[in-house]
Amino acid sequence: MEKRAQFSSKLGFVMAAAGSAIGVGNIWGFPTQAASNGGGAFLLVYLLFIFLLGYPMLVAEITIGRHGQANPFLALKTLTKKPLGKSIAGLVGLASVLTVSFIFTFYAIVSGWFISYALDPIASLVGAGSTASWLTDFSTSRNVVFTLVFALLSLYVVSRGLEQGIEKWSSRLMPLLLVMLVLLTGYMLFQPGASEGLKVYLVPDFAQVLNRDVLIGALGQSFFSLSLGAAVMMLYGSYLNRQANIPALAAQVTLLDTGVAFMAGMLILPAMYVAQHNGVTIFADDGSLLSSDTLVFSVLPALFNTMGAAQYPVAFAFFLLMIVAALTSAISMLEAPVSLVLESTKLSRIKATWLVTALCTLFSIVIVFNFGSLFGLVITATTQYAQPLVSMCITLYAGWVWHRHSVLNELKAGYPEIERGLFWKVWPWYVRFVCPVLVLVVIVQSFAG
Repeated sequence: MEKRAQFSSKLGFVMAAAGSAIGVGNIWGFPTQAASNGGGAFLLVYLLFIFLLGYPMLVAEITIGRHGQANPFLALKTLTKKPLGKSIAGLVGLASVLTVSFIFTFYAIVSGWFISYALDPIASLVGAGSTASWLTDFSTSRNVVFTLVFALLSLYVVSRGLEQGIEKWSSRLMPLLLVMLVLLTGYMLFQPGASEGLKVYLVPDFAQVLNRDVLIGALGQSFFSLSLGAAVMMLYGSYLNRQANIPALAAQVTLLDTGVAFMAGMLILPAMYVAQHNGVTIFADDGSLLSSDTLVFSVLPALFNTMGAAQYPVAFAFFLLMIVAALTSAISMLEAPVSLVLESTKLSRIKATWLVTALCTLFSIVIVFNFGSLFGLVITATTQYAQPLVSMCITLYAGWVWHRHSVLNELKAGYPEIERGLFWKVWPWYVRFVCPVLVLVVIVQSFAG
């Protein structure tokens, strides 16, 4: 087993952890949720819930990871000395790793679509019409090829280890993502029709704030936005040194993740109204959003096609943005099972990464060949059911099983004066009583919906 690695800097951790949280859910999922649930009202409630649920839970997962100095399967076991408690903790940790591994299997397929759509404008520019059609038409061959391409990109980064792979590439890709997001947003805001979308996004209808759909949608999005219950934050916490101030680092990750989600809304919602201004139908007669689950592959390409000569660079830049966001998340998803294999066998990192990637990608290919029956099923089973249930168990361990004194000692290692501050007066009580209730609401809604 390789010697346990550590992030070389606090910035490296923040870039990697934020990169893990900032993925397709932020660039695609959050704006779609906002557009479907009241725009500004959803944004307002989301910002409230991200700090009521997301931040406290993020602190808990990172703290458990650093305390355990191991993958979630082993880290959760360190929270109790009771044999039954250890066994259950191991099952929870294993469930979190399996959950994120299965998330990677469908994530690789969707991310492969981003690569093919990014190549489409290049093929169109050089006159390769048949290739361009193949790149954007749904087909088994297209899906297999680009799933493999994306899996190999993820494998390359993870196989190089924490510092030279995950930290190095996260520190490169995250600034690129931010620059591209700002440039695309700036361009889109100057297009005809953008001001209407901006108004819908930034001006809340306070009558909608207490709407059940808005509340439930914002709560669920705040939960999934930070990759809670999916092993990765606990794992990245295990790579932190003892001098790191966990509450401060978690706050930075939360702010960066939320900032990107906010900026994505500034890009996508105005883009939708620019598309509407250009003749693209985006709303049904009853006001509901059309193609909300395929917005990126239907409405936005239709918008790009109305932009004349600008359509090619804008389309390429947008899908490159999606590739970067997807890759920063995927490498953390792959690292979780790789870490479990490394710490459970004598395999080298290279062999462990190839083994895990091969198994996950093989299942991805099975999904591709049985797309209609498996794709939605895997998404539902992992993100709608498994992730909230695992997170509930982690919350109960953090709030009720792990002794308060041990939690304090772990946090004091990087924040000696924490006991005297407001954070320690509120957070332990909050994680014990409030977070389980909020996660339970997510679970109930997941099973109901």
